[in-house]
Amino acid sequence: MMPHRTMANPIRLLTGLGLLGAAALLPACTTNPATGEEQFAALMSPQQERQVGQEQHPKITQQFGGAYDERNIAAYVTELGGRLAAQSEMPDLNFTFTVLDSPIVNAFALPGGYVYVTRGLMALAENEAELAGVMAHEIGHVTARHSAERYSQNVVANLGVALLGVLTKSNELANAAGYGAQAYLQSYSRSQEFEADTLGVRYLTRAGYAPDAMASFLAKLDRHSRLQAQLAGKSPDTVDQTNIMATHPRTLDRVEAARQAANVAAVANPRVARNEYLRKLDGMLYGDNPDQGVVRGRDFIHSELRFRFTVPENFTLVNGQTKVQAAGPNNAVISFDIGKAQGNPAPRAYLQAWGANLRLSNIETIEVNGLPAATGAARANSNAGAVNVRLVAIAGGDGGFYRFAFITPVQVTNQLSQGLRETTYSFRRLSAAEAAKVKPERLKIHTIRAGDTAAALAGKMPAGPLAAERFAALNGLEVGQVPPAGTLVKIVTE
Repeated sequence: MMPHRTMANPIRLLTGLGLLGAAALLPACTTNPATGEEQFAALMSPQQERQVGQEQHPKITQQFGGAYDERNIAAYVTELGGRLAAQSEMPDLNFTFTVLDSPIVNAFALPGGYVYVTRGLMALAENEAELAGVMAHEIGHVTARHSAERYSQNVVANLGVALLGVLTKSNELANAAGYGAQAYLQSYSRSQEFEADTLGVRYLTRAGYAPDAMASFLAKLDRHSRLQAQLAGKSPDTVDQTNIMATHPRTLDRVEAARQAANVAAVANPRVARNEYLRKLDGMLYGDNPDQGVVRGRDFIHSELRFRFTVPENFTLVNGQTKVQAAGPNNAVISFDIGKAQGNPAPRAYLQAWGANLRLSNIETIEVNGLPAATGAARANSNAGAVNVRLVAIAGGDGGFYRFAFITPVQVTNQLSQGLRETTYSFRRLSAAEAAKVKPERLKIHTIRAGDTAAALAGKMPAGPLAAERFAALNGLEVGQVPPAGTLVKIVTE
């Protein structure tokens, strides 16, 4: 969680018109060399697509944690992407491939050949062929001009108003703005996904990989998505809008249909490169970047800003770009972020301003481990019914405030109140020595030895629920399964 992050501003049509020129307002159709189809291309020539991508690239990179380039990962992905792009109908597009420093499992593309994969996705992939399948799919979106079509259609549909804005209910990305953010969040249509898969199979096969790598990775995505929902205290069938299963709505049946539609010859001795790929991941950052704070079980620790707090049992922490949230029983939620006020107001005054729309009552001044603070409560309505809201503002100095919002259905507030109170008073500053002890989680590649058990391997994973399931999902194994001796597997260590 990075406080006070400056989000990219929405692209506005007038800016686009200044860039593209009034003559470009006339809709037109062009024949796509990848698909052979005529496409709506108002406002967007290939040169203009590239310019849009160039403008949005630094914004999207900053918004999603920056670029990740430890262990020459970026050079590896760029080289792989270049080999795949060379097999496309647009080999001269000068694609740009970026690994984003984000634990979220996702991949997306912007107009002009800008393709992104997260290190979270790379950690989940089992081999180079699976990563290549993801990247070939994204290259397919670019060559089919899906993102450019979406951009052009939105420009025409929103003439004279803000082109794109915040179009997500995701808590993880609620403050995201700008074209790049929407491209990340908005799902493609089924026909576009099918077309991207068909093109992806074409490029993947031409590059010497077997197309079934797309299907094997999709199966891993499904398991990962269901496990993440369980860890967040939700139904396994819940799909988070930041998850690639939401932004790329695909099924194994549709991927197989796309493989058949691609009508490509089978690859003799297809490249998989499992061991080579896993060795490149050895030591890669996993999970949260310590610069944005880390989740350790029920604890959230920010070594750079030097504070920590603990949530109650049965609450699951999720670290976001701008806030930390914890999902609890009966849809109870804890939300934590950092606010900034002009001047240096007293906690009570700040709390009243922060909760002005809630009609706070029972406001009182408190002290949290030596820091002045204030708290107040309110009743509010939600989609699920009446909820109680308690706000806590803890002064951090220089107008900065650490802020908790505790939201509980009225029928469980009393049951949860003691644990939530303990969370408030668990907040404390870290000493320099304590902060220095916070180490990032990293992938470690382990060679299976005779006698290794699934329980022992899962025990090497960081503390937390469902350790056996986390180890299995990370490696594409069944729970309790141990591969043969000599096989490389991924574990997570601190």
